[in-house]
Amino acid sequence: MNGRARRGVRLTALVSGSVLALVTACGDGSGTSNGGALVGLVTKTDTNPFFVKMKEGAQKAAGSTGATVQSFAGKQDGDNQSQVDAIENLIGAGAKGILLTPNDSKAIVPSVDKARQAGLLVIALDTQLEPASAADATFATDNFQAGLLIGQWAKAKFAAENKQAKIALLDLNPNQVSVDVQRDQGFLQGFGVDVKDKNKIGDESDPRIVGHDVTDGAPEGGRTAMENLLQKDPGVNLVYTINEPAAAGAYEALKAAGKEKDVVIVSVDGGCPGVNNVKAGIIGATSQQYPLKMAQLGVEAIAKFAKDGTKPQNTTGKDFVDTGVTLITDQPAAGVESKDAAWGLENCWG
Repeated sequence: MNGRARRGVRLTALVSGSVLALVTACGDGSGTSNGGALVGLVTKTDTNPFFVKMKEGAQKAAGSTGATVQSFAGKQDGDNQSQVDAIENLIGAGAKGILLTPNDSKAIVPSVDKARQAGLLVIALDTQLEPASAADATFATDNFQAGLLIGQWAKAKFAAENKQAKIALLDLNPNQVSVDVQRDQGFLQGFGVDVKDKNKIGDESDPRIVGHDVTDGAPEGGRTAMENLLQKDPGVNLVYTINEPAAAGAYEALKAAGKEKDVVIVSVDGGCPGVNNVKAGIIGATSQQYPLKMAQLGVEAIAKFAKDGTKPQNTTGKDFVDTGVTLITDQPAAGVESKDAAWGLENCWG
C-alpha cells in the first residue's frame, strides 16, 4: 500500500558513507554465519508503522527459515538514492534476495536489474515496479481494489443520503508511483467517475472533483494539502487520502476550519491508529492491508529460492501475489462487503 507508502519522514540512523541503517533480524549481522540465506529488506522509510510491521514479519520468517535479514530504509518517502545504495551493499554482501518497497518505481529499476543479473531474487513489496516484470515477483495489496472498495462505499453512502459530492483527493507525491495511481484511480472508479487514463492521476473532467494535492503520506502534508483544497472550494464534503497519516492531517485541517462534521474521509492502510480513527468517526472507511504477511511470505520465498531455485507464482488472474485487503467501517453500506472497527483492531498493525 499501505501506499503503500509515504509513511515517514525521519531517518533514525546512518552508517558510514551513504549506506543506511542496518538491522539484522537474526544472527549477529555477519552475513550468513548461521548457514541460512542472507535476505535484504529495503523499505521506503524506517519510521512508519507499516514498515515497522514489515520488518517484524521478516524477522518472524527469518526465525522459522534460518535466514538472516538485513534491513535498510530511505531518508523519506521518495528517496531513491538511499535504496540504490542499499541494493549495491546487498549485492556486495552476497545476499540471495531482496525485498523492496520502492520509493521510485521507475528510477530503481536499473539497480534491480543489476541485482537480478548478479543472481539475486528480487521481490517488490506493497508497490509494484514499473514495469512490474522488472522484479521477479510482487507481494502486495491489490491497491486498485483497495481504492475501489472505499470508492464504492462512499458512493453508496452519498446515494443513501441523497448528497452531491465535492471531492478532494490527497495523493502521495508528484512522481505518480504505481501505488499512488492505483489507489487514486480505484477510488474514483468505485465512486463512478470516468478516470480517462487509469494510469494517470488528475486527467479527469468530472465537475465533482475539486482537485488533487500531495501529502508525502504524512500528517503535516495531509493538513497542508487539505488547507489548499479548502481554499479552492470550501464546500468539499468527501476526501480521499493515500493513507491514514495523511487522513489524520486532513482531519486536523477540517477541524480547524470547523468543517470536520460535514466531510467524509476515506483512506487506505488499516493500521491501528487509523482503525481507531474509524472507530472514533474521524475516518468513515479504510481499506486494511497486511504488511507483516507481505514480508513474511517474501522471506520464505527467498529462502526457498536459495534452497532449490523455485520462484514464487502469481495469484491466478493477477500479475502479483495478492496478500489481501478488507474494507473497515462502522457504517456498512448496502452491496459493499466490510468488517467493523472491532474486527479491524484485531487485525491491525502499528
